[in-house]
Amino acid sequence: PPGWTAMTSAEHRPAAFFDVDNTLTRGTALFRFLEYWYAARGRPPHDAVRERQRLKAMTAAGVSREETNRAYFRLLAGAPAAEIARYAEDWFQAELTQGAFFHEPVLRALHAHRREGHPVVLVSGSFPAVLLPLLEHCAADHLLCTEPEITPFARTYTGRLADRPHQPMIGDAKAGAVRELAAAHRIDLTASTAYGDHVSDAPLLSLTGRAVIVGDDPDLRRLAAHHGWHRLPKAPDPLAVPLPEPNPSPPGALL
Repeated sequence: PPGWTAMTSAEHRPAAFFDVDNTLTRGTALFRFLEYWYAARGRPPHDAVRERQRLKAMTAAGVSREETNRAYFRLLAGAPAAEIARYAEDWFQAELTQGAFFHEPVLRALHAHRREGHPVVLVSGSFPAVLLPLLEHCAADHLLCTEPEITPFARTYTGRLADRPHQPMIGDAKAGAVRELAAAHRIDLTASTAYGDHVSDAPLLSLTGRAVIVGDDPDLRRLAAHHGWHRLPKAPDPLAVPLPEPNPSPPGALL
């Protein structure tokens, strides 16, 4: 019918897709949460530092971000899901109280998209426990992220990732997951905007009609120059993680 095309395009609306670490936030939430969780359980500060350095060394040795992401989630093996969720809530509130957690230019862009009525989607290699408080705070609509496996009855982390497509949520997996979400929710990708800070976000940024790089990643800057992508400044260095008093008993345990 003559009106079919116009009607279809009107039904498909633009959305905004945001990488999280060093894009929407200052610093890497995975490591900031790890530092908080270890401190809460009474582990010495150098434990979290050592794990971060080990993962950084893997990256420096040429190990892919996908593999270092999997290595991070092995650190959660055996942890009760309820404990991680509770500590993640506490950590996020501590970050908010301290201030300076969000990268303000990107947060302003997110609010502008929301005012325009665009669905806001967070796309991150981090995991639900850490991202859900942030999603709620920003009133984002959808979350695409890495999903660690949790045992069905004991509800503990296994240290592996869930056996699902697009895991971990890094690189091409982000683009694949966004394509599926767009198809399911009638999102027009050519009218949408994506934000990212690292060259691994390039597949996501290439998917939308408008892309915004955040910061100075040299590979992304070359792509931005070639494609005419926009740019926002690099996120300032984050403040030190606000650490809790140690509480070696899990949250909710009888003292």
